[in-house]
Amino acid sequence: MFRKILVALNRCDDTSKYIFQEALELAKATNASLKLLHVLSVDEQESPNILTLINTLENKKPWEEFEKPGLDLLKSLTEKAIAAGVPTEYYQGLGRPGDIICETARVWEAGLIVIGRRGLSGMSELILGSVSNYVTHYAPCSVLIIQNPEQLGAVSIQERQSVISATLFSCIFNV
Repeated sequence: MFRKILVALNRCDDTSKYIFQEALELAKATNASLKLLHVLSVDEQESPNILTLINTLENKKPWEEFEKPGLDLLKSLTEKAIAAGVPTEYYQGLGRPGDIICETARVWEAGLIVIGRRGLSGMSELILGSVSNYVTHYAPCSVLIIQNPEQLGAVSIQERQSVISATLFSCIFNV
């Protein structure tokens, strides 16, 4: 049974909220605690120049602006989870997302990582890489990948919930 669930989130509010909601339901069902994680990457388009990492007053503002949306999302979702009765903490790291997710899971001793996927394929996936693929291969624990609901197309909500329920059942009971 999972006692600690690490939830890897990104800046995309809709996808992150969906991933969070699925992880929250799983945590409630298994009486687990959550750790919400967002990773800042200097490879992100919105990232300030790497030279602004030098800690000066003039360089501090761009990084604070870069960090703020992720921290705001983490704080908001942490409050929701705690209000739902699930012990929750959060962390925002800086680095390569796959590495930070796997390292955080190892240090925190997570039993499960819940992560979404961007839906990249072909050349995009080859060039940009796939965080969920990396985590699946290098995580120190089980990984549950939540499909972006927008990528599921015409699949009904009931069908999605059935697939998620079946996946969770097989994860929990190892069937």
